[in-house]
Amino acid sequence: MPGRDNILSTTDHDRNSVALKYVYPVVSRRAGSVSVGINLNPNNACNWRCIYCQVPDLTRGTAPPVDLSLLENELRGFLNELLHGDFMKHRVPEGLQRINDIAISGNGEPASCAEFAQVIELIARVRNSVGFPEIVKTVLITNGSLLYRSEVQQGLRVMSRLNGEVWFKLDRASEEGMRLINDTQTSMIKVRDNLAAAIALCPAWLQTCWFALDGEPPGKRDEDDYLEFVSSLLHDGHKPQGVLLYGLARPSMQPEAPRLSALPAENLQAFAERIGKLGLSVKVSP
Repeated sequence: MPGRDNILSTTDHDRNSVALKYVYPVVSRRAGSVSVGINLNPNNACNWRCIYCQVPDLTRGTAPPVDLSLLENELRGFLNELLHGDFMKHRVPEGLQRINDIAISGNGEPASCAEFAQVIELIARVRNSVGFPEIVKTVLITNGSLLYRSEVQQGLRVMSRLNGEVWFKLDRASEEGMRLINDTQTSMIKVRDNLAAAIALCPAWLQTCWFALDGEPPGKRDEDDYLEFVSSLLHDGHKPQGVLLYGLARPSMQPEAPRLSALPAENLQAFAERIGKLGLSVKVSP
């Protein structure tokens, strides 16, 4: 396999590490193990532009058409290599040589892919054909903006049968905050509706990036907006699995990069404790 001497690390999520178009492995700091990524946006196009995004040359747009045959061949070949080859031994540090998930993520919003439901069916088919362990999760990492689409919801129904999880981006819980951090004009009503739909279809986690901007951490208003939004969800019976609260680990490739900095672990922990008082599990990754 190409680049077999290059050891994977948590600080380098190179999409070309195994020279495939769609499939790429990473060592996930949050999972402490190997995640098999599926990049449906090789054109670096996304409908949002988060200021901490690590994708170079990010453009506004949607995923291009997917070559389903190529994706299936790449995924089957790489999963077989993980299960039966020596990839783990040569490319993954000791202590991290475990498969955590297949993650539909990549260089843009994966749910913008027109073939999304077909991609999920393909993953199910390949997992079954190679005897992939049922315990290994299938994860959709998404900004959640397109989860109202019927083909996306159909994909989530299939994912729920694949030990699936949705990681739904919620970096701020106000329209002003989302404009600042995610560079999107979406409304909180839409965010809430899409999140409620995700929770109803597949186990869903909130994923929240918390960092300093111009040397200042998120303010009390940011925290309060977040807690009020989550409290409202819970009050109406929409309970996510919990919150994945994480800081900056890799440099942004956006123009705002010099303005961003990581927060001390104690800042993240203090916010996590406030979230936890709502009755949700919180996993912190500084």
